[in-house]
Amino acid sequence: MPIQNHISKLTLTNFRNYAALTIDLAPGAVVFSGDNGAGKTNLLEAISFLTPGRGLRRAPYADVAREGGDGGFALHAQLDGPDGQVEIGTGIAGGDTAGEGGRRVRINGASARSAEDMLEWLRVVWLTPAMDALFTGPAADRRRFLDRLVLAIDPGHGQRAIDYEKAMRGRNRLLTEGSRDDRWFDAIETQMAETGVAIAAARAEMVRLLAAMIDRLPDTGPFPQADIGLSGDLEAEIATAPAVDVEERFRRTLIEGRDRDRAAGRTLEGPHRSDLVVRHRPKAMPAELCSTGEQKALLVGIVLSHARLTGEMSGMTPILLLDEIAAHLDSGRRAALFSILEELNCQAFMTGTDAALFSSLKGRAQFLTVDHGVIGPTI
Repeated sequence: MPIQNHISKLTLTNFRNYAALTIDLAPGAVVFSGDNGAGKTNLLEAISFLTPGRGLRRAPYADVAREGGDGGFALHAQLDGPDGQVEIGTGIAGGDTAGEGGRRVRINGASARSAEDMLEWLRVVWLTPAMDALFTGPAADRRRFLDRLVLAIDPGHGQRAIDYEKAMRGRNRLLTEGSRDDRWFDAIETQMAETGVAIAAARAEMVRLLAAMIDRLPDTGPFPQADIGLSGDLEAEIATAPAVDVEERFRRTLIEGRDRDRAAGRTLEGPHRSDLVVRHRPKAMPAELCSTGEQKALLVGIVLSHARLTGEMSGMTPILLLDEIAAHLDSGRRAALFSILEELNCQAFMTGTDAALFSSLKGRAQFLTVDHGVIGPTI
């Protein structure tokens, strides 16, 4: 069984509405309940910073730092697991808001090379109400969702995405400037071809593995099976041709598309245009045409299958952040969700305005009440 590294203590300084907070946390399920705006989601957001990226809200660092503070924030987590205790700290100094590279990470007191180093110790996956529109919203949201799933299993994926975006921004800048410097274009497009095909291959492998995991779900379970696939030229080619051939074809596509892209002012082909395609298998219906309840159940099923996959592939169960998870699930699906979380042997943080929705977890979960910066046991 995959090991469970759980957060045993969390300390926040100048993070959102928390000037200073330290809480002890139990393994397994942790339920934060309280009024809207009390700071429940802020706690989940803090935990989401224990993985690369800008957290579950994707907020600028200036928005994360507490209003009235010095412009910086810090969080510290103590992880306990079979291999002992690990200390992870991250944050920014006041005025230091320069992107992901501006966030500092320390592991066991030593400066980390990058935020990706945290993936050696824990993986974090989340599901928020903002994701309820995943299947009906823009393709960019689905790509971002898929890339986070890939990152939980393939720690190098984040850097590949950063490198591709940087190269594409450089190419787009040349296009808008009307540059005809073939040497610059050749160098940038070669890098885009290498990183772009690697991104497409990693996404395709994730979809293949996740589809196999979903196939293991019962046909009549509480969370319906999903058929998942990718829409994109690179993803289609990578399934039938060697990566080196796909790279060369993509590079030629970029060269031949310079005039068209110059007219558009941006790069029109590549993995930044791909999409995740999801269908409700029992109903043989595209996810975007399903009811909101069916879409939620599909999404929960995908996230839970991914959690199982992460445990099998990485050897450690991910920490799950499930914001307002119980509000739109009926009692049967809530009970099934709680049972699956126990089976996964993971630490799962759940929020809700009504602790009663989690009553079946009494004696099996840690219940904490959040009241505008003050946290205590739920009575």
